[in-house]
Amino acid sequence: MEERSLLFQIGPIWFDGTLIFMTLLTCIIIFSVVYICTRNLQLKPKGKQNFIEYIIDFVRGILSSQLPSREVNNYHLLGFTLFLFILVSNEIGLVTKIVTADGTNLWKSPTADPIVTLALAMMVITFTHYMGIQQQGFKDYLVNSYLKPVSFILPIKLLEEFTNVISLGLRLYGNIFAGEVLLGLIVSMVGSLGWIAIPLAIPLEVVWIGFSLFIGGIQAYVFVTLTMVFLSHKIAPEH
Repeated sequence: MEERSLLFQIGPIWFDGTLIFMTLLTCIIIFSVVYICTRNLQLKPKGKQNFIEYIIDFVRGILSSQLPSREVNNYHLLGFTLFLFILVSNEIGLVTKIVTADGTNLWKSPTADPIVTLALAMMVITFTHYMGIQQQGFKDYLVNSYLKPVSFILPIKLLEEFTNVISLGLRLYGNIFAGEVLLGLIVSMVGSLGWIAIPLAIPLEVVWIGFSLFIGGIQAYVFVTLTMVFLSHKIAPEH
């Protein structure tokens, strides 16, 4: 049976209830984790404070490798938020699978949907343009971004902006969606073959979940890294 999301309509507009619920749940999880880990901060961190500081330092390392040192503090919160949101969004679909009798999927990773990943990609690419214009001024931004080193590369530069959005969004979607599809196939194998498939299905499920957790983390890292690469090209153009 083909799975579909829980849809509802407000006026003429249809909404994906599953995506909305899972995105809100992702935000609640992130807020809760950060709130719990940052209560009663101490100069000598331990326990949960060590955990959140490790993530902060990890994200700061990503930014430091791509942005000028003077800009790292300006975009650290953006990188931290993006990394946590994408990481949790990637992994949350591995927790369980809830599908109703009529094939309505009630639980999946938000990033297993191309609408979410392309929206994220469009958001960060638009943000890089905005920051480039803010720091350089509109005229200098256009010249440095699209007319240097030679003006005839303008069509290629414009095409590159489009491909950046597509590649950034679809890379994330493809990796997470493929992981969830294979997990679903393993579950359906048990349903079709019965108890005889369990000795094979359980090890496969465990191995693939572990691999998917790793891939989800890598994709969060890649997304943030590429975002900072694109941002560095806009705010610190090469002359």
